[in-house]
Amino acid sequence: MLKVAIVGCGKIADAHVAQIQRIKDCKIVAVCDREPLMAKQLCDRFPIQHNFTDLTELLRTSRPDVVHITTPPEGHFELARLCLDYGANVYVEKPFVVHAHQAQKLIDIAENKGLKLTAGHNYQFSPAARRMRELVKSGYLGGNAVHIESYYGYNLADPSYARALLGDKQHWVRRLPGKLLQNVISHGIAGIAEFLTSDNPEVIAYGFVSPVLKSIGETEIIDELRVIISEEAHTTAYFTFSSQMKPSIHELRVYGSKNGLALDQNHEILLKLRGDKYKSYADKFVPPAQLAMQHLDNLIQNVRLFLSNEFHMDAGMKNLIESFYNSIREGSPVPIPYREILLTTRIMDEIFNQLTTKRSQDPLVYQTARFRGE
Repeated sequence: MLKVAIVGCGKIADAHVAQIQRIKDCKIVAVCDREPLMAKQLCDRFPIQHNFTDLTELLRTSRPDVVHITTPPEGHFELARLCLDYGANVYVEKPFVVHAHQAQKLIDIAENKGLKLTAGHNYQFSPAARRMRELVKSGYLGGNAVHIESYYGYNLADPSYARALLGDKQHWVRRLPGKLLQNVISHGIAGIAEFLTSDNPEVIAYGFVSPVLKSIGETEIIDELRVIISEEAHTTAYFTFSSQMKPSIHELRVYGSKNGLALDQNHEILLKLRGDKYKSYADKFVPPAQLAMQHLDNLIQNVRLFLSNEFHMDAGMKNLIESFYNSIREGSPVPIPYREILLTTRIMDEIFNQLTTKRSQDPLVYQTARFRGE
């Protein structure tokens, strides 16, 4: 039985508790929050025996096997390091840390102590995303990815978070180097990182404040971002973050030398994109029929998952947590390779470094920068 603790008892902690309770042979033994009422309310709503306001006391008293860190990102590094020092494996909610060198430090500590880490990139573990991964492993693309496209839409009309951010000049998101982007885009960047083969791609980033935000006097929160990523092996990627684009999509497209795959994360749809063409007019009729059949197949699979109680909004989180726990029990590899976690943080660092530089320059001029894996 794995003993689990949670640090940070805000909204995202509810999702973690709900998914942990779906997993066999584990128990939440304690929670922690600097605000006593936050810790107590989580224990009251989900029968959990112990709550703390001091993480060191929790670690000494409860001795958890795994700690989930669900606090704002500024505290992720120090909290994770403390948990590792006390011998606990750590699941860190996205974004993993604020800076890439912190990610490297945590991974070094975990490996030296024989412990495990993971990042909350749960979008990569939804049912459709897992099917995509299996197809890639089977060789469907025809080799390594040639090009990747990741789209991440964001709804600034969400009253529970975005409006609070826009209305509060002291909000913790504003203290992050990448502000709103840093707290959100790791899902989309991690999807790209999974298919890159080198540790030092070139990154070109262009971001701006949308006219909608400018119209309400907001000048600090960049809510439109376009990124080009390129490897020497000639794999390329585009990343688009937008608060204004409609529909507000969450999609990942991966193209190989033979075929491609398209993942619609909003609707749990995975489509196979054939690389060859039919002759003459058959190319106008057969592919639409094939795509229609694929959509029907996705519907059937989603219904089956729903009827088996495995189709829910946070299925990806449950799958990631369960895979992480299994890696701890069995001594098997972690579900997200450390290389991917590091690459995600490095790409994000470079994006925010470029955006910060451009603020002091002509907005139409940007620089290409290469970063190294050291």
